Amino acid sequence: MNISRFSIKRPVFTIVSMIFVLILGVVSLFKIPITLIPDLNPPIGVVVTSYPGASPIEVNEKVTKPLEASLATLPGIKKVQSTSLESSNLIILEFNWSTNMDKVQTDILQRIDLVPLPEDAGRPSFLKFDPAQFPVIQLALAAENEEIDIRQIAESLEQELQRTDGVASVTVSGKIVEEIQIELDAQKLEQKNLTQTDVMQVIQASNISMPGAELSSEDNQLLTTRVVSLFNHPDEIANLVLSVNPLTGETLKIQDIATVERKEQETNTITRANDQSAVLISVLQESGANTASVSETFQKELDRLLNEPQYKGIEATILFDQGDYVRLAISNISSSLIFGGLFAMLVLLFFLSGIKSPLIIGIAIPYSVIVTFVLMYFADFSLNIMTLGALALGIGMLVDNAIVVIENIERHLELGESPIEAAINGTKEVALAITASTVTTIAVFVPVIFISGLIGKIFMEFALTISFSLIASLAVALTVVPMLASRFLRTKPANSVDKRQSKGLYRNYTKALKWVLKRRTLILSITVGLLALSSFAVYKTGTEFLPPTDEGFVSLSVKLPNSASVGKTEEIVSEIEEMARKYEEVDVVVSLIGGNQQSLSRGTSKQNEGEISIKLVELSERNRSIFDFVEQFEKRVQQQIGERAEVSFSLSSSSGSTPNSLSFRVTDSNEQRLKETVTQIQQKLTNIDSIVEVTTDLDEVKEEIQVEVKRDEANQYGLLPSQIAQTVNMMTRGAFTTQIIADDSEVLGVYTGFGKAFREDVEALKKMKLRTNAGVFVELQEIATIEIQESQTAIRRSDQAAAIAIFVKYQTSESLSGISKKVDEAIQQIGIPSTMKIVFGGDRELFDSAKQDMILAIILAVILIYLVMGAQFESFKLPFVMMFSVPLMLIGVAASLYLTNTLLGVTAIIGILILVGIVVNNGIVLIDYINQKRQRGLNVTDAIIVGAQDRIRPILMTALTTILGLVPLALGIGEGTEMNQPMAIVVIGGLISSTILTLFIVPIIYSLIEKETK
Repeated sequence: MNISRFSIKRPVFTIVSMIFVLILGVVSLFKIPITLIPDLNPPIGVVVTSYPGASPIEVNEKVTKPLEASLATLPGIKKVQSTSLESSNLIILEFNWSTNMDKVQTDILQRIDLVPLPEDAGRPSFLKFDPAQFPVIQLALAAENEEIDIRQIAESLEQELQRTDGVASVTVSGKIVEEIQIELDAQKLEQKNLTQTDVMQVIQASNISMPGAELSSEDNQLLTTRVVSLFNHPDEIANLVLSVNPLTGETLKIQDIATVERKEQETNTITRANDQSAVLISVLQESGANTASVSETFQKELDRLLNEPQYKGIEATILFDQGDYVRLAISNISSSLIFGGLFAMLVLLFFLSGIKSPLIIGIAIPYSVIVTFVLMYFADFSLNIMTLGALALGIGMLVDNAIVVIENIERHLELGESPIEAAINGTKEVALAITASTVTTIAVFVPVIFISGLIGKIFMEFALTISFSLIASLAVALTVVPMLASRFLRTKPANSVDKRQSKGLYRNYTKALKWVLKRRTLILSITVGLLALSSFAVYKTGTEFLPPTDEGFVSLSVKLPNSASVGKTEEIVSEIEEMARKYEEVDVVVSLIGGNQQSLSRGTSKQNEGEISIKLVELSERNRSIFDFVEQFEKRVQQQIGERAEVSFSLSSSSGSTPNSLSFRVTDSNEQRLKETVTQIQQKLTNIDSIVEVTTDLDEVKEEIQVEVKRDEANQYGLLPSQIAQTVNMMTRGAFTTQIIADDSEVLGVYTGFGKAFREDVEALKKMKLRTNAGVFVELQEIATIEIQESQTAIRRSDQAAAIAIFVKYQTSESLSGISKKVDEAIQQIGIPSTMKIVFGGDRELFDSAKQDMILAIILAVILIYLVMGAQFESFKLPFVMMFSVPLMLIGVAASLYLTNTLLGVTAIIGILILVGIVVNNGIVLIDYINQKRQRGLNVTDAIIVGAQDRIRPILMTALTTILGLVPLALGIGEGTEMNQPMAIVVIGGLISSTILTLFIVPIIYSLIEKETK
């Protein structure tokens, strides 16, 4: 080709161009951000509405259903799922991936405003899903000295750490929040014929700042008048006069019937890190920030601050750091990439028996990678486990073009040509073949455009990165390699060709090929049999969505009966902590007692709940995976804790996949029938051996004290149910009264209530007294029945129909397809009504939606490759022969999946897609050269034997460099390699079988369909 001749004739120009690209590449590499996975912004929105005091049923009927009806017709809407809770609701809107969330947001807000909601309900708020809203670092702060208030230290650190580059916000759990608490004495209030509302009204009326009209001063200035009566201290509220006795003049002050104190906000939560009192700090990074650099900068700043005198004795324990995991994952994949390159060099040393050619290839590999970095930078990609995985996968493919060129130049040197002639002729001879093979491999990734959803997003960067690396390798093979070869290689001795062809490999292959060509029917029959067997094996292989990633982190949620105290919850949590610490691989145990991180972020607590987070040591320092650890630890916890508490384990990976779990929703218009069917499904699934746990929304019930108003009795006292409800609410919970600006400039809320007087037990609640309109006090039990009853904590709906969610946990030895089949069979045996729908979520939903797209992509890839080759070779017949390399890969794919016990997931299917593009390259190189030999006058059989004999070396070299280049990735050593491991295993297996069989089957097919004369 002209470009090759130009680079050989103008070496200085070629070298200058190389240096220019190298500079661009190095600058690009330092500018490319480092993240764990490609930036994903799922088209998901959440509408949240508060409805204080309302039960889940009220929230569902009055708030959720009207909002759903309006939002269900939004453009691009795919799914509407809602959960109605006590006092609030949550509506999740899932759109098509083509939906622009910024544009649809305006439409959502307009529709929300038009929905008529109860007056007490708050205005619905809309939130877009943003991965930046999740913390990238979470740590626990603890003090060596128990006298130190760690919360004050944490607040001080929060302000300092907030200023770190790339950090969006730092939040501290268990912060000190102060308020003014007015605790009333119920008996004294009754004696003075006062109520909680009376006290609140006096305080509100006495704490005012109100502007008046403008007045003109003597010097004609307009001055605003303002009436001011503001509180600055609790004592001022305590001394506030409620009433004056007209006979004696005696005043009644708030301090006479209540205590007024500045206190910390009441909390029932305890946080511990490795058995020390602690607070949790969560760090959110700025959108688009480099996760690895944010983590590194933050940790340096934290270490610097903790070395200062005021923070002496404070210990920070990192619970979760995504930046650390990113660095480990990137480092491991980079190592795989480097080792892959070294293995490729060893292959060249073995086949070419010299140091110069491998050195030329050694220059081509990093140069191709650097050119890829330039293209990645301008495409606005990040360095993540997918793009680096693509480079690691492509490292063997990168050298394929260069190997074919250098091997052919070497062969021409053996024929006695000068280095420059050999470089020009050798490159020209294979230029069409390597261009065709590169274009066909790139053509494989065109169908990725048609893969929608999460998989399309994740693998778009992967596909383009491989395409970039192949384009770079083709450019290098046609320019840099011939130029360097023309300068460094020398003409070989005259007998080089005879010496090479007399080697055992060539002699044995020639004998085998001649033997095979005489027994074409037998060989083809055996191959077809193997293909049929392999196809069946692949069909029967278990499936998964994405391989689970071992991030060494698991969280446990602990739930006791509602009547349990914080002390009882702490007792159970302490037991589990003690059990966890006995495992040598456990590094950090952080516990939250009296709620969970979600409830804490909302400022609420639940005395009967707890959360335990366990971090293991790095993968290289332990002998088993997080999944094996969890399976054993879960059994031990269940045995020891038993029925005393409900303990559930949660494992999730950064890719969004939830290992060993299956979830689905059952929907029906008839709620009673729905509940009965769900109970039957739960019972049926519990009997399946490989299922560990089955939970449903029906299990999520809680005990509550229901106060049912006796209307007749209430009417006799002139009380309406709404008055009773409001009074009970205020007297049990306390009520926000006003705000004051304290002497230290802190803005404090003022809350008026009765402390724990009516929250200790049911009897105290029954004896609560309400004042009637006639000024008489009546006990609550006289006008209402008070009973403990069970109620549903949440009401779910899916696409405007009643829904109940079922959550299945299964053993790590079971596959997603295996458990799905068992669940489907169980549901089928029950025989659900036709009006009932079952909608799967989680990994199964994602895999089912991706499966059809992936199969379509593979079919389209095969068609595109055939068309591209047809156009390049100006023939419909030759591409047909070359395409026989594709089915041969199935034998190796089936064998590799079986031998390594690997599941067929999305990454493995992507590996098959890549194989389609790789394996035809062998056929292209072989058939193109056989054709050249026939054009020089050889008959079909001689052309096949001579052509195959000459091409066996580059075919084996390119296959071995790709195979050995993928070995480090296939071994899956270290964090972050799990995602790409199945892909590497599949490519290695498919390439081995396809390469070996291509050397025999393609010549057989060629001999069958090609005429004797040319």
